Amino acid sequence: MSGWIGVDLDGTLARYDGWEHNHNQIGEPIQPMLRRVIGWLSNHQDVRIFTARASASGSDHVEQTRLIEEWCLKHIGKALPITCKKDFGMIELWDDRAVSVEMNTGRDLRESK
Repeated sequence: MSGWIGVDLDGTLARYDGWEHNHNQIGEPIQPMLRRVIGWLSNHQDVRIFTARASASGSDHVEQTRLIEEWCLKHIGKALPITCKKDFGMIELWDDRAVSVEMNTGRDLRESK
């Protein structure tokens, strides 16, 4: 598989209790997702943190990037690239808020369950 895998941070890879209480800290890892990411990395997959935190500007952007990098180093063993933008290289997005839609039809894939 070529391309990169985007993994949402808050609520997907790390526990999340709301932005108002949590904007300057990151929750503990969600173990099944953490194991999945570590497995991908061990298989030489390009994994990136895909988070709205990366859309901050100025000193907030610097602080959020630092927090995420430190969290990744502590729990994953290496800092992962951080982004809030999709591009044509992204092959998957793992996110607690995403809804899967069948390509080129708009059909909600939850309807087939």
